[in-house]
Amino acid sequence: METLHDTPIKCHEIFKASPDQQRPIRVVLTNGVAGVGKTFSVQKFSLDWAEGSENQDVSLLVLISFRELNLIKDEQISLLRLLHVFHPTLQKVTAEQLAVCKVLFIFDGLDESRLSLDFNNRKVVSDVTQDASVNELLINLIQGNLLPSALVWITSRPAAANRIPPTCMDRLTEVRGFTDAQKDEYFRRKSRDEELSSRIISHIKASRSLHIMCQIPVFCWITATVLEHMLITEQRRELPKTLTDLYSHFLLVQTHRKKHKYHEGHKTSPRQLTEADKDVLLKLGRLAFEHLEEGNIMFYQEDLEQCGLDVPEASVYSGICTEIFKRENVIFQKSVYCFVHLSVQEFLAAVYMVHCYSRKKKVLKKFLKKKCRRLSLDDFLLGAMEKSLESKSGHLDLFVRFLHGLSLESNQRVLGGLLGQTETSPETIQRAINNLKEINRDDISPDRSINIFHCLMELNDHSVHQEIQNFLKSGNRSGKRLSEIQCSALAYMLQMSEEVLDELDLKKYNTSDQGRRRLIPAVRTCRKAKLSDCGLSETHCEVLASALKSNPSHLTELDLSDNNLKDPGAQQLCGGLQSPHCRLETLRLRRCRLSETSCGYLVSALKSNPSHLRHLDLSDNNLQDPGVQQLCGGLQSPDCGLETLRSVEGWSQSMVLSAGLD
Repeated sequence: METLHDTPIKCHEIFKASPDQQRPIRVVLTNGVAGVGKTFSVQKFSLDWAEGSENQDVSLLVLISFRELNLIKDEQISLLRLLHVFHPTLQKVTAEQLAVCKVLFIFDGLDESRLSLDFNNRKVVSDVTQDASVNELLINLIQGNLLPSALVWITSRPAAANRIPPTCMDRLTEVRGFTDAQKDEYFRRKSRDEELSSRIISHIKASRSLHIMCQIPVFCWITATVLEHMLITEQRRELPKTLTDLYSHFLLVQTHRKKHKYHEGHKTSPRQLTEADKDVLLKLGRLAFEHLEEGNIMFYQEDLEQCGLDVPEASVYSGICTEIFKRENVIFQKSVYCFVHLSVQEFLAAVYMVHCYSRKKKVLKKFLKKKCRRLSLDDFLLGAMEKSLESKSGHLDLFVRFLHGLSLESNQRVLGGLLGQTETSPETIQRAINNLKEINRDDISPDRSINIFHCLMELNDHSVHQEIQNFLKSGNRSGKRLSEIQCSALAYMLQMSEEVLDELDLKKYNTSDQGRRRLIPAVRTCRKAKLSDCGLSETHCEVLASALKSNPSHLTELDLSDNNLKDPGAQQLCGGLQSPHCRLETLRLRRCRLSETSCGYLVSALKSNPSHLRHLDLSDNNLQDPGVQQLCGGLQSPDCGLETLRSVEGWSQSMVLSAGLD
């Protein structure tokens, strides 16, 4: 695939080939995080086409969400019949017409798909009237066996994007959300009151965590909803600075809107929840929690009923269910439900769990895998944190962050008794803070460790943040010994800084070995990284690969010598080296216990176009002759720009010299 570095593309030109591209663009995959605007882009494209302003060479546009395909995933159906079922207006379209017209299929939300999508084991389907599984229809459509002239556009969150093999795609695009300037523009357009929008923008910029989250348009909407309401109706009240505070107010604002819409509760303060409000919110919280544990973001009517929610009840609370919780009609008169953003699901799940803690409910024992009758609040929070750290995907990280924030009396007061009575004495909160600071696990990614620091901030403990600010001001001249949590905070603050470090040398920091490893995420904002002899493993290579893939990637020199990386670590690194954003020129992997297997990974990286790597040190590894032969074969590739290789014992020098290298 041709790589176009950081090339902006207009939505309506997504199938337009660039001037220097030889082949047409037929299959496009667009990825982006939750709420960043993928579905909006698809809808905008469709509207422009329908109104006749763009892409009029397309005769028929078919938009289908994966959540709809889930409903018929076990059925045998032809492509023609599938069109008739999902779009009844196409009932009269024949197979002959499909064959001659230009069709665009848009499949939205690959991350919500329950299809297997096995591209290796499938039957060939080439006739639009031939019955097959939905899985087989989609695979053959993507591969061009079925309607080879049809265009295909798929959207996905990043975690699921790899379900489509790169060989099946002609273009990969990314929706990145708002730049800082676009954040400001959003808030100015959202509020016509210039003074109001200026106050909102100033507050968000003053809170770094809120400002970062506002890259996501849905989060901008949540933030604007809360701050507008508070500035207009409660001007004396302090504005939210943490995520938990913000989402607590968001829940109140939406509940208040429900009351206003249905002309009820006029005698009730907007800052109070009725018993009916609490009942529905806790049912939604149960739904959110049970499906968050399973990794589900889509629910059906039976899921609601299992949590005690009925559809009429949910629809009456439209102020909650249309804003926090949206219903989408799909085929067969069946409805699919989801929260407007994953973070809302995570927040309501945390609300439900704090409520369960206050009532000592059995669900707590099942979640924590321990007796909860006499469990203190700080032990409950520590147990939840340990549970989240056990998750490889990190799907409970924000949930645990909200749990810590909801343990504060100030946030519990905002939610007016929804959470129940919990022990929130200063002594208990201090024990929870101390527990976070003392977490000392080396079996988790350094990226995940940063969430411990975020939980401290949700508890309004700014001591670590202040200590690191003072450390940065001193320029590391104080020789202060950093704790593990301070290293996580430092890594986070260096990443958030707009300044790019010239060099990150872990040995210069006075801390433990684990503390040094927690600093690794800071490589994303440095040009030269010295990480030799720091006890790195495959887990840490995932972070390094992420840094090489980041856009922009600043790293040009990376020293990983004397670490026990082994072949799995090398495989992770090479994935980063093949990224179009990677700018690495020098890589040192001396004494990293690599074998000939790693040579295969490195050859693929060296052949990637373009490869910026010029100097590679593989000395004192057990590569053996077959591995060296593999390397030398890769070195002769026209795409390889390597100039210096340190790799092998004397008996293999002739092979290296034959490749024309030093």
